[in-house]
Amino acid sequence: MQRICFFITIITATALTGCKKFLDTKPKDFLTPTAYYNTEEQLNNGLTAVYDILAASELYSNNFTSRMGTEADLGFYARSTFNGPQVYTHTSSDNLVNGTWQKLYTGISRANMVLANIDKPKMSDSARNRIRGEALFLRAYYYFMLVSNWGDVPVVLEPVAAATGNDVARTPAKEVYEMIVRDMKEAEGLVNTITAAGFSGRVTQSAIRGVLARVYLYWAGNPLKDESKYADAREWALKVMESGLHELDTSYSQIFINYAQDKYNIKESIWEVEFWGNRLGNAYTETGWIGYTVGIATTDTEIGFSYGFINATARLYRLYEEGDVRRDWCIAPFKYSGKNKVAHAANQLYHRNAGKWRREYETLNPKAPSTTPQNFPILRYSDVLLMFAEAENQLHGPTPEAYAAINQVRKRAKAAEFENLGKAEFFAALEEERSRELCFEALRKPDLIRWGKFLETMENEGNEIASEAGTYAYATIAFLNVSAKHLLFPVPAREMMLNRKLTQNPGW
Repeated sequence: MQRICFFITIITATALTGCKKFLDTKPKDFLTPTAYYNTEEQLNNGLTAVYDILAASELYSNNFTSRMGTEADLGFYARSTFNGPQVYTHTSSDNLVNGTWQKLYTGISRANMVLANIDKPKMSDSARNRIRGEALFLRAYYYFMLVSNWGDVPVVLEPVAAATGNDVARTPAKEVYEMIVRDMKEAEGLVNTITAAGFSGRVTQSAIRGVLARVYLYWAGNPLKDESKYADAREWALKVMESGLHELDTSYSQIFINYAQDKYNIKESIWEVEFWGNRLGNAYTETGWIGYTVGIATTDTEIGFSYGFINATARLYRLYEEGDVRRDWCIAPFKYSGKNKVAHAANQLYHRNAGKWRREYETLNPKAPSTTPQNFPILRYSDVLLMFAEAENQLHGPTPEAYAAINQVRKRAKAAEFENLGKAEFFAALEEERSRELCFEALRKPDLIRWGKFLETMENEGNEIASEAGTYAYATIAFLNVSAKHLLFPVPAREMMLNRKLTQNPGW
């Protein structure tokens, strides 16, 4: 929250070409790339601007946490009037889809500028290498978010030099993945260890290794389905596990309390998006909406105002066995009445807010009414263990190593450990374990898509809600709107007009 200060330096690299006679004076404070990146500080400012994209409302502050349907069958938008990707009514002109596409390419453009000027300042090789590695990885990560949500996408690896002549065709997804892996592997040898960084807001070797495991799992699944990549996923997850730098926090709930209180446990939380401040006074802040949009609904400003837009489904609730400590943290067992907590009735399974992000634990006062300082995890160690278990099972079946990895997660949750499962049974158990452990962390929808189960799962969930949700029966709209075209987002109509070489995704 407070370790990387996102003071954004805006570097204008384009020239005005119209209305030349409108102003005769020349600007005195006009910055161009040739006039910037001359010092180590300026290069670090440029890198900070690349990081800043992660915290944008178009990414993890809002869209990927409560607007893009990433919870899939595990939750639903608890409002009867809403349009857009959350309820699958969006079109290629949707502002959320367009904004996310643009923001990702803004991050790529900023990274390209840093990398193009990386050798300009006089500085130590170690500092230069770290900046290069972090910029390379972040650019690759933004491309990973693009390719996993849009499929084939234009790849641009150099700063744009002119305002015209920039039409770029879509690069096949396989080639995009190859570029992502190439850059991430190079970055892994340049950045710091997580212990040297000292906190989880930086790109570190552990973060890169864990994200590489995720990239390879997506590549191994649908739509590319290159199953040879399971071996690579296993290798990179194992590197994190064998580093000796990571272990599970003994308390599941404490992970998320830490995100609310500006605390870091770098053994469990490997990479997170940082937010901080309350937008009061003159101090710079970088607040987000974690806990404000997806949280436990309340209008009490001392607890911390929250809309509670996302409710859990009964299906998710039923996935937890009795005694699993995660259930009543991930799914709020109460609602607020003023400052009081009122327990939900046993049959009110669709009334329960997603509960991971709880504003009552924030320690920064006074609490901002419409934003929060809560961090959001991109990669936790439990995810690494589950990715290893999945890849190991795909390659060799449910080996002792696969059991050891998944049962670490189960043991922390005080759930019964798995044993004596066949390969298919282990995979089914792994799928459900990822739901229990990682729900509402923007991973469920892409998991279902890569497993080839998204359409069937969403339809089944819609039918289930229709038969039992009562007050929340309108939630079926989102699930029953889903069709094959929703495996990818549409290429934004605005981009299609600006870039004539673009083609549209099927069904849009």
